[in-house]
Amino acid sequence: MTTVESNRNLIERYYYELWNPWRFDLAGKFVAVDVKFHGSVGVTVEGVDAFRDYMRLIQAAFPDFHNQVEEMVTEGDRVAARLTYRGTHRGAIFGVQPTGNAIEYEGLALFRIRDGLVAEGYVLGNVIRLLGELGVRIAAT
Repeated sequence: MTTVESNRNLIERYYYELWNPWRFDLAGKFVAVDVKFHGSVGVTVEGVDAFRDYMRLIQAAFPDFHNQVEEMVTEGDRVAARLTYRGTHRGAIFGVQPTGNAIEYEGLALFRIRDGLVAEGYVLGNVIRLLGELGVRIAAT
């Protein structure tokens, strides 16, 4: 398997084996001990334990959160994934108390892979759409 193929496989597994089933115990299998992760909800963490805490933050807000990989582009040690996120708002996020609303929004995740693990991740989600689905109205300026 080429590096590009193995990196693509890593990111697919990262979402479908780690995130979607909430397998916190597998975080060290997918992310580096010193991972730097920037989530679309405005949280930046460093280290695998802080990464698990970030996962718990998302799980608390959306217990049934699901990541659907729509497409991926890989080059060298970089992977870009276009995703659709779905879930049900069951816990506070962005200061918004649980609404019970079903949410669906899209995003882009950019990864740097080192030694077969995610060393850095940057997730850019359509937060404006997410906030709208949580009932937050944002006035155009």
